[in-house]
Amino acid sequence: MMTLAMMVMGWMVLAWLCAGLALMALAVTLINLLTWPRGQAQSTNAARWSVLIPARNEEQNIEAAIRSVFTALPEVGEVVVCDDHSTDKTPEILAALQREFPRLRVIAGRPLPAGVVGKPHACMQLGDAATGDRLFFLDADVRLEPSAFERLEGLFAQHGASVVTAVPRQETASLLERLVLPMLHLTYASWLPNALVYASKDVRFLAANGQVLAVERSAYEAIGGYAAVKHEVVDDMALCRRAKVQGFRVVFADGHLLARCRMYASNEALWKGFTKNLYEGIGGSLFALTAVTGLYAAAFLAPWALAAASASWSVFALPAAVGVAANLLQRSLLAVRHGYGPDSILLHPLGVLVFLAIALDSARRTRLGRIEWSGRVYAERSKREVAP
Repeated sequence: MMTLAMMVMGWMVLAWLCAGLALMALAVTLINLLTWPRGQAQSTNAARWSVLIPARNEEQNIEAAIRSVFTALPEVGEVVVCDDHSTDKTPEILAALQREFPRLRVIAGRPLPAGVVGKPHACMQLGDAATGDRLFFLDADVRLEPSAFERLEGLFAQHGASVVTAVPRQETASLLERLVLPMLHLTYASWLPNALVYASKDVRFLAANGQVLAVERSAYEAIGGYAAVKHEVVDDMALCRRAKVQGFRVVFADGHLLARCRMYASNEALWKGFTKNLYEGIGGSLFALTAVTGLYAAAFLAPWALAAASASWSVFALPAAVGVAANLLQRSLLAVRHGYGPDSILLHPLGVLVFLAIALDSARRTRLGRIEWSGRVYAERSKREVAP
């Protein structure tokens, strides 16, 4: 029979394991703070850019996005927008902008075939319409900084890249945004030294963000473009995975100085947006969901539970203090680097709990074939791939 001493020893091992995971996440974050590329500004004479924006009901975003692009775009560049069957004022806004910007073209999106996801379908049409030798896919809610193309050019040149994808500075307003959006950077920073995305040919070392994704035309055509990932909800990862598999170098960059974005304008949109991507983004299996949930609970929640338990069980005080301190230091470093407020630090456990709740809801919706986005509902991935 297990003695009390053996039980306490077992719990102590688990407590120190959780503290060790928190320290590991902090250590990887420190590596990323030193090595995650941001790009040194460089002349943009090397390539002709095509900026490609998929737009579906983007009346709140599209004008600001296009104006930011033309503020930064080199003289020889073009902007192409795919109006993906918008039912709001997006077409009227685009028509007015075309009169102001001669280098702006607007194409009407074709009907969405069964089993195909809306964004890659629009991006596929944009890629076909582009005339540049560097294709820059940009979400309509992103605002480029004036030096964006110089920094992108630097990322291509300094790392010998064929694909550059970046995480813009995330702007937040509501409490839910301030809880959830910092989790993006916590995820990107905690488990993978991001320099390995370009430094290693191993496809397992991969991260991507479709908000900002630029690719050499030659590489884009070689990997089959967005037509090859038309069934994918997490199309950015799928496209970059194909690039790495075929030997092209992918750079995953910290885009804090390159662009900014308020990803979601409402709590409902935020929840739907994350449930659309999370489950398939971690592999689309219950095993992967269990592993990720367990990892986040152990590294980012267990130290706080142990701290509460140490009021009655002082034996847990030291591992709890180590884990909580690692969490707070990590969140503080990320807040300073990426411009988040102090609530992202102080409300850390709550943010993690909400993030895990979204992950569980994402699994539920995906497995039921109820992934909703932009007025469309998508079936589970296996069913999308076999749709006629």
